[in-house]
Amino acid sequence: MPTVKYAKSGEVSVAYLVAGDAGPDLVLVPGWASNVEYLWNEPLSMPWLRRLASFCRLIMLDRRGTGLSDRVGGLPSVEERMDDVRAVMDAVGSQRAVLFGLGEGGPMCVTFAATYPERTSALILSGTFARLLAGDGYPPGIAPEAFEAFETRVYERWGTGDSLRAMAPSLIQDDAACASWARLERLSVSPAGARTLLRTAVATDVRHILPAVRVPTLVLHAEGDRPVPIALGRYVAERIPGARFVALPGADHALVAGTADAVLNEVEEFVTGVRHGPEPDRVLATVMLADIVESTARAAALGDRAWRDRLAAYYALVREALARFRGRELDTAGDGLLAAFDGPARAVHCACSVVREVRRLNLEVRVGLHTGECEIIGEKLSGIAVHTGARVASLAGTGEVLVSRTVKDLVAGSGIAFDDRGVQKLKGVPGEWRLYAVASA
Repeated sequence: MPTVKYAKSGEVSVAYLVAGDAGPDLVLVPGWASNVEYLWNEPLSMPWLRRLASFCRLIMLDRRGTGLSDRVGGLPSVEERMDDVRAVMDAVGSQRAVLFGLGEGGPMCVTFAATYPERTSALILSGTFARLLAGDGYPPGIAPEAFEAFETRVYERWGTGDSLRAMAPSLIQDDAACASWARLERLSVSPAGARTLLRTAVATDVRHILPAVRVPTLVLHAEGDRPVPIALGRYVAERIPGARFVALPGADHALVAGTADAVLNEVEEFVTGVRHGPEPDRVLATVMLADIVESTARAAALGDRAWRDRLAAYYALVREALARFRGRELDTAGDGLLAAFDGPARAVHCACSVVREVRRLNLEVRVGLHTGECEIIGEKLSGIAVHTGARVASLAGTGEVLVSRTVKDLVAGSGIAFDDRGVQKLKGVPGEWRLYAVASA
């Protein structure tokens, strides 16, 4: 965890942290809700913040009035907010940096880049605007009455996570994400503070400054962004000389889920000239692959309808066993099932339980287990460990749980007994593998 520190901006203390040193300085200016300490460890934001820090020196701050920074009375001016960024840059010894403004942090970044081009190497804006409300010859803006309704709802429901409906609708059915967002709301600012920040956004108008920005600029915007419609982002990009505009799929305003990956792909290429894409997360897991022996013959003997019923009962039994032994179902295909466990002993006990219990359905299964490092891709696991587990399963006999030596070695002392099945070659997997059948568990 990077250490949270404070920079003095006049009489106001501004919280910040610094992470990474792999490239140019990048100052991340958040939107209305932030808490740098919580965000660095929060499951929704942690992956993309760490990715940012992998190709730059990331400097994060909480705007005055939010997060761990001092609370202030009234609406902070753009000048005061610029001073906060400059104070943080001075505190960390950053002479020149890329400014990355999110949402309501964007207008201030625009003003800073135009005012201090010698300290701004580039400008990145995501889901932002020059002016928020319609009127005064500005048709892209939001209708005032629509914004007032949004402001009222935010104030009345702040701290419950309700704003996630607008900020990241792709996650609204995810209970864990809703709970985490609610905590972020509470740790960022009070209900009255949230309303003040929204009114600050409404009072901001930097349209006349846009043509004065003379640094390389990238403007990113989700096509279905609800709080800040994409027309507002296009307006900004069209009026900053040489700015590049990228419309991204989805409706999430906040950088979460797939939105963050798409944004960071563009940001990394813009900052470094290279687009690597996110490194897949990796985890050590025990994979279990189970399939029904002679399933084709059994299906032919029972008929389609009866076989479907038998398969449904089979999967119900397997899923009950997975629940008991903390396994996670990853995939099914026909009569095969792939699952993962965070402990090999639990995987062995689950596999043996499956072999015993499916006999009540007059079925036999074979099961293979292997422990190795897997790539996490969405909700799936991938990698050579999964392929190895599949090859082990293909060599298992009827009613047998066959494991690699890795599994056997890891459960030493657990009381599980094995029979040596000798050294085998696994199709498509390099090397020779000693396999073992579970004798008792």
